[in-house]
Amino acid sequence: MAVPKQRHTKSRRNNRRMHLYLKDSVLIRCPKCRASLLPHTVCQNCGYYQGREVIDVLGKLAKKERKEREREIRAKKKEEKKEKPVTMEGLSRK
Repeated sequence: MAVPKQRHTKSRRNNRRMHLYLKDSVLIRCPKCRASLLPHTVCQNCGYYQGREVIDVLGKLAKKERKEREREIRAKKKEEKKEKPVTMEGLSRK
């Protein structure tokens, strides 16, 4: 049975364990609903992946929840459609 000849110091032990730590997970924004999600996964909020609907999220909800979610989606679309009025300064910058 192997027995160490000398004791390893704390710094030597810690240097060996230097790469053993939890890394922050990388999150991206869903292009459709702007929810945070892991890359290469279907959005659990809207059910879209790479620009097409994969999961019908509204179909799985109850009637009351579905109406609330539809209201949220309509409100987001209205916010996107609202644009600032075009001024001469804004046109000259483009």
